Amino acid sequence: MKIAVLAGDGVGPEVVAEAVKVLTALGREGLTLEIEQAPVGGAAYDAAGDPLPPQTLELARKAEAILFGAVGGPRYDAGPRAKRPEQAILRLRKELNLFANLRPAAVFPELADASTLRPEVVSGLDILIVRELTGDIYFGQPRGIRELEGGGREGFDTMRYTESEIRRIAHAGFRAALKRGRKLCSVDKANVLETSQLWRDVVSEVGREYVAVELTHMYVDNAAMQLLKHPRQFDVIVTGNMFGDILSDEASMLTGSIGMLPSASLDENGKGLYEPIHGSAPDIAGKNLANPLAAILSAAMMLRYSLDQDRAAARVEAAVKKVLAEGYRTADIFQRGTRKVGTREMGDAVVAALF
Repeated sequence: MKIAVLAGDGVGPEVVAEAVKVLTALGREGLTLEIEQAPVGGAAYDAAGDPLPPQTLELARKAEAILFGAVGGPRYDAGPRAKRPEQAILRLRKELNLFANLRPAAVFPELADASTLRPEVVSGLDILIVRELTGDIYFGQPRGIRELEGGGREGFDTMRYTESEIRRIAHAGFRAALKRGRKLCSVDKANVLETSQLWRDVVSEVGREYVAVELTHMYVDNAAMQLLKHPRQFDVIVTGNMFGDILSDEASMLTGSIGMLPSASLDENGKGLYEPIHGSAPDIAGKNLANPLAAILSAAMMLRYSLDQDRAAARVEAAVKKVLAEGYRTADIFQRGTRKVGTREMGDAVVAALF
C-alpha cells in the first residue's frame, strides 16, 4: 500500500515523523506500507518555486493515501497568493476531488479538564463534522478586487453550489450518521442565502433515502452558539465549505487542544488525505514541543478509511488512550500531576503502547 508523506512546514515534519514511526512499528506484525516523501507548501516553494510541484502532485495521485503535515509561515504571507503555501492543500483537494472532510471532535476522559468549558459540559463529547471541501465561496467565480467608478475598491467572492455537489456530501453525512448515533444536523443559512435554501432542499430530499437517520436543520449562527451551550446534542453535522471551516475549528477547541484532533479528506472512492488540524506553529518548530497525537490519530483514520485496516486503526487509537491514561502529556495538554514529554518521547510512548 503506497503512502505519500507530505510533511510540509513548521512542526509538520516533526509530528508526521512520529506518525510514520507508529506506522513503521505496525509493520513488525505484517502491515506492509510503501512510504514515499515529497516536499509541499513553503518547503516546496523554497526548493522549486511552487508550493505543489508537479512531482509532488503526481506522487499524491499514485498513492492510495496521503499523510499530510502542515504548511505555511509568516515569511510567506507577503508573497503572491497563488504561490503561498496554503495553495498546496487547496489544489490537492481540487485536483484529487477530495470533497468530503471528516473532522471528529471527541474529548478524552483524561483531558476533560483541559477544555475552556466546564467538564460537565464537554465530558463524553463525540462529534463528527462532515464539511464539503471543493465548492462554496472558496472556489466560486467570479471573484477578485476591482476599482469602482466613483473611487475606492470593491472585493467580491461568489458563493455557489450545484445540486450534485450538495447531494454527494449529503450522502456522505448520512452514511457517517448510520455508523454512529443516527442523528444528522444539516447547518446552513437558508433564511437569507439562496445557496443555503438549495442546500436545505437537497439535503431534505436525500434524507428520504435514510429513514433510520434523524435529520434536523439549524442556521449556522445558532449552531455556533449551540456548540458552546450544549455541544453533546450533536452527533454528525454536515455543512458547506465556509461554515464547516469555522464550526470545525470552534468544535476543536471544545476538546482542550487543537493538537489532539485528526482529519480526513476523502474522494468518492475512499482515497484520502489525512492531516492534523493544527497549523505549522513556526514559533515552536524544531524545539521538540509539538503534540504529535493529532498526526498519529490522522494515521489511524488513514488505516481505517483508505487502507481498510480497521484492526490496526483501533490499535493505534487504543495506544493513544493508554499513553494519556498513563499521564504522558506534551506542553499543550500538560496539567499538574502529569508527565511532560516532548514530541519524540510522545511518539515513542505510543509505539510502546502498541505492544
